[in-house]
Amino acid sequence: MIQEGTISKYFSKLSDPRRYNKRHKLIDIVTISICAVICNADSFEHIAEYGRAKHDWLKSFLELPHGIPSSDTFERVFTMIDPGEFKTCFSDWIKAICQLTNGEVIAIDGKTLRRSHDKSQEISPIHMVSAWACANGLVVGQIKTDEKSNEITAIPELLKQLEIKGCIVTIDAMGCQKEIAKAIVKKGADYVFSLKGNQSNLHDDVKLFFKGQDRQLLDHYETVDGEHGKIEIRNYWTSSDIEWLFGREKWKNLTTICMVERERQFENKTEKEVSYYISSVGSGAKTVASAIRNHWRIENSLHWVLDMTFREDESRIRNKNASQNFAVLRHIALNMIKKETSLKKSIKSKRLRAGWDNDYLIKVLAASL
Repeated sequence: MIQEGTISKYFSKLSDPRRYNKRHKLIDIVTISICAVICNADSFEHIAEYGRAKHDWLKSFLELPHGIPSSDTFERVFTMIDPGEFKTCFSDWIKAICQLTNGEVIAIDGKTLRRSHDKSQEISPIHMVSAWACANGLVVGQIKTDEKSNEITAIPELLKQLEIKGCIVTIDAMGCQKEIAKAIVKKGADYVFSLKGNQSNLHDDVKLFFKGQDRQLLDHYETVDGEHGKIEIRNYWTSSDIEWLFGREKWKNLTTICMVERERQFENKTEKEVSYYISSVGSGAKTVASAIRNHWRIENSLHWVLDMTFREDESRIRNKNASQNFAVLRHIALNMIKKETSLKKSIKSKRLRAGWDNDYLIKVLAASL
């Protein structure tokens, strides 16, 4: 049943990079690895140990002609697998299981795998740029760069992988670039970009505009949240009156500018901050505000989970291909766990349950069929 499901259907197209010593089938290696990472495995050694512990169950749907591969074999194979091909298999799978709705926010942001560097070999840490579908709560794409500064060139390549027509793409200030705006509009989507010092003239012009405006004449939206002894008030003002904005024609479909004033009230102090955005969304402050708020889900629902639950920042897998491919394994595992909704528990609890209970693991796998 499992072999005929998602894993086999989408990942059996992966090219086997081995010329010799093919004692273990590639689809068996990939399937065991995905199951193991779902079940709390954080290294190739853990994957092999999981395989040995679950040998009889795995044998019920995998061929395993020579038993469970060693940890060295798992590492060697994932070092050799072409990351581009592996990501293509991932993308094909996501397109089949994830239906993006019109207006859904796709948050794009980068995360450094801190221990993926190796000073002795002058290998810098891997920086993964991911796309997070906020309504679906799933990773829909990822791409590797060697440094955070390379996000500017990586994001257009990531956008090529995505089917985002009708969506709203949100990116922080580093990705606020004319070519990225053009690439998003070309895919049939809208954008909301954070505006900071890397676009200093544009930032200053927008800031000056809002400073001199009567806010009563602007479109406005307010949210108030309170928890853990803190109250946060967010006020959003937008304007589509931008005929005066110098250079606006260089930003594809630029329609709206936005100012956000955040006030955080603690028991004994109050903090305020103001930030600015540009957008191709022309439907008012509430829509832009929703996109800005949703952007932070990639930090809270993806990056935080990868660090705290999948221990990604502690991973010492340092070969670039292996580290990148293992990052995709984590994304696959997280997506599968998120798709299974019958167990109302944390991601950590669901991973543990899948490791203890084969029937529940089958539910996790079946949820992504």
